[in-house]
Amino acid sequence: MTTTTGSLAISATGLHKTYGGKTVLDGVDLRVDAGTVFSLLGPNGAGKTTAVQILSTLIGADAGVLRVAGHDLAADPQAVRAAIGVTGQFSAVDGLITGEENMFLMADLHHLPRREGRLYAAELLQRFDLTEAAKKPASTYSGGMKRRLDIAMTLVGNPRIIFLDEPTTGLDPRSRHNMWQIIRELVTDGVTVFLTTQYLEEADRLADRIAVLDNGRIAAQGTAEELKRLVPGGHVRLRFSDPRSYEHAADALRDAARHEGSLALSIPSGGSQRELRGLLDRLEATGIEADELTVHTPDLDDVFFALTNSTVPARTTQPKEAAR
Repeated sequence: MTTTTGSLAISATGLHKTYGGKTVLDGVDLRVDAGTVFSLLGPNGAGKTTAVQILSTLIGADAGVLRVAGHDLAADPQAVRAAIGVTGQFSAVDGLITGEENMFLMADLHHLPRREGRLYAAELLQRFDLTEAAKKPASTYSGGMKRRLDIAMTLVGNPRIIFLDEPTTGLDPRSRHNMWQIIRELVTDGVTVFLTTQYLEEADRLADRIAVLDNGRIAAQGTAEELKRLVPGGHVRLRFSDPRSYEHAADALRDAARHEGSLALSIPSGGSQRELRGLLDRLEATGIEADELTVHTPDLDDVFFALTNSTVPARTTQPKEAAR
């Protein structure tokens, strides 16, 4: 198996794909460093799943130079398959057999010797806290347990690159946080994770780099902080409990937006230490003492709306009716 440490785990140049005359991916360029989490964001229909399917050899590209785990995707897809694992949007778990039998099946598919496969399956079941449920039918597992089993099955064969296509969709908040911890542990072990998600908080917390895909093209990519700096709208908010103090501050800070109902003022700011220090100096010089000061910088929600043409936002939190 090719080791990707210290190099690019995935690279795509000019990735192009059409279906029935509709362009789904239009010249996409991606670079994913080994041993990192790379997150691909975008509205529904932007082409995220198609990109995953192409890079994991499930479907072919119409054009583009693609390398995964050091292998040319077009010339040596079998070598790519040997180096990767894939967890799709929909669970690959067979509910008719036990969790343990699902793991044994994956070991057999990877042609592992029987004893080695059984030992490896047991280790993974223990790692993902599934040992107690291992001999129960997978149909009895909760959503979080099935997702953990799904990823455990993906790790059979020790892939160094894992594609996770919306792995936490439908999970309750606790299960989602558990999944985040699993992803962090994988990266600590040197695994590269290519993550698609509709949860902006998820990408913000996990990803070393993020690309925003819209209408088949990359609208922007970089670290979360780099993307946030692309969007204006940061401000410092001052809140007062005394109406007279509020009016005094509003007269002194002419550039502030007034919020009469909450007795608050919003002053435009990029959120840097220098700007904040300058504002504090202004407040001290004019004798203004706010009861509360908060700094707001653009978040990935702002980035998403600014960079995509979608009127439907990516999810920022788990829906209330999420499955357990």
